[in-house]
Amino acid sequence: MKLADFDYELPPELIALRPCKPRDSSRLLVVNSSGSYEDARFSDLPKLLRRGDVLIFNDSKTIPAALIGVRPPRDDKSPQIKVRVNLHKKISACEWLAFVKPAKRVMIGDLLHFANDLNAIIKSKNEGGEVLLAFNKNGADLVAALETVGKMPIPPYIGQKRAVDELDIVDYQTIYGKPQGSVATPTAGLHFTSNLMEKLADMGIEIHFVTLHVGAGTFLPVKTENILEHKMHSEYFELSAETARAINAAKAVNRRIICVGTTSLRVLESAADEKGMLHEYFGETYIFLYPGKSIKIVDGLISNFHLPKSTLLMLMCAFSGTEIVKSAYQHAIRAKYRFFSYGDAGLWWRQG
Repeated sequence: MKLADFDYELPPELIALRPCKPRDSSRLLVVNSSGSYEDARFSDLPKLLRRGDVLIFNDSKTIPAALIGVRPPRDDKSPQIKVRVNLHKKISACEWLAFVKPAKRVMIGDLLHFANDLNAIIKSKNEGGEVLLAFNKNGADLVAALETVGKMPIPPYIGQKRAVDELDIVDYQTIYGKPQGSVATPTAGLHFTSNLMEKLADMGIEIHFVTLHVGAGTFLPVKTENILEHKMHSEYFELSAETARAINAAKAVNRRIICVGTTSLRVLESAADEKGMLHEYFGETYIFLYPGKSIKIVDGLISNFHLPKSTLLMLMCAFSGTEIVKSAYQHAIRAKYRFFSYGDAGLWWRQG
């Protein structure tokens, strides 16, 4: 499979720079397993599901992972430089992998100064501007410092068109996020309101949570023309024994499992054994789903519209079929749906 197979043209004006208010007033494209589709509103979701369906949410909470600091002069001939840092994976209580710009201007051993006495030492350098940072704070103290110093890591296709502001602190966060650790929000969950979740629970929809701390690596562009040569960054996830048992029990009586977002789907498909059974799991996933890869657990998927040539779009094609995804995306473009993180969503049913 070639990278070009997952490309499409998107008019720039369809990139959403702000979310809909209220959240569940966004549009929802319902894509059936046959390839037919219909236009709806996200608030229509209770009408589109049925009693006994199981919704799986990713409850990871996004941290303010975008930082600006300075590298002090190394000597009289070395000027101070401004450094932009995007954290993308927690390694320990005080260490994070991060992307830095300008990467060529920093070296192993350099000290980076941020505001409010927050510092970090560059412990190692990898390819693509990635470094390992060791901060002078750890655990809850580091998180508190990041919440004071950092900004929400909104995607570059938004950040290049407007500045991050106070609205993003609330807008770029799900209402149910708890364990902090993501550096990109599981955006399918942004459409849910407390009222909508109450309606779903009242009609007999079973709701469970998993945790996957989303790393920026998920959104890195695929640079290999043969997509099978692409290497995924790992992400930490947790699936509790209770949730695994509940999903197994639902599958045993043919109740539908519907993931809210690709991250929730990746958790379940990573934890499934060869027989399609789930077990408690805490660890890393490198799972890369593309056409030809089987989906064992999930029947339905709620997901925003993804970037061209992205691994997330490839996952959608694995789930619903490449031709169905291409047709539905072209319909969404013609109908002027809003795309990407702050955009509209689709309810996709698995092909076959």
